[in-house]
Amino acid sequence: MRTPAIESLAHQVRTLMTLGRHQQATARPSLILTGPATTGKTTALLQVRRTCHLAHTRLTAPGDNQVPVAHILVPPGATAKTLAAEFAPYLAIPVATRITTAQTTTTICHTYTTADVTLVLINEIHQLNPHTPSSTKAADRINDLTEHIGPTLDYAGIDATASPVLSGVRNAQLAGRASLIDCGAQPANAGHHEPFRELITALEAALDLTTHRPGTLPRPAPYLHERTTGHIGSLSRLIRQAAIETICDGTEHITKTLLDTIALDHLAEEHYQPRAPARQTRTDR
Repeated sequence: MRTPAIESLAHQVRTLMTLGRHQQATARPSLILTGPATTGKTTALLQVRRTCHLAHTRLTAPGDNQVPVAHILVPPGATAKTLAAEFAPYLAIPVATRITTAQTTTTICHTYTTADVTLVLINEIHQLNPHTPSSTKAADRINDLTEHIGPTLDYAGIDATASPVLSGVRNAQLAGRASLIDCGAQPANAGHHEPFRELITALEAALDLTTHRPGTLPRPAPYLHERTTGHIGSLSRLIRQAAIETICDGTEHITKTLLDTIALDHLAEEHYQPRAPARQTRTDR
């Protein structure tokens, strides 16, 4: 499903990769995908990774050893050494226990250049806390990598703009090179469009239920927006769980009654306030 965040990310990544390919003097420009939890940041990264890989596959001959894209997860409380260790295994780079972080970084830069990696996706950037000495060195290590390897670097993290990752003098370099894409909750209405209803329609089209009638799920879009607060992760989970329930009971048809019985993530349930049924008044004759 091509959400607005995925569309924007794919378009800007393609532009920045072209820009970076012809920029040799300084580090390449980058992107930071930011927003609350469960708003589809990781999904957007995975989709862009898939698109980049498939585009490379279509243009290259069988047996080509190039690795077009790498996907890295920042570990909790990352240090320069543990962060380097995340870059290494993706391309099967051996990391000896006695090797220094600088030596590991040199090997990573050489291998990534040899493999002609064109895009590096770094997820969970909020796990970096530059206010601690160990994470400060980890953030410096990322800056070193951007100076010495050719790929475009794209980051994703929870509320990155409010985290220490982009604040302070040491992080001004990253903030000065990265564009932001806000991956927030989907609004119910945006001008003449209904983004959330369009998303529900796309999810429904991906279902393979034998007796489900198309158009059933978009109809209660306001209810689904209240249930999920517009978060893509919560919406996807709600519909997929409901689909599994209908397959298990043999009905293969999702109803609002069934959706009411599905327990969602705590964040969604905490914000959802079911409306009380309308009270009926009786008039004595």
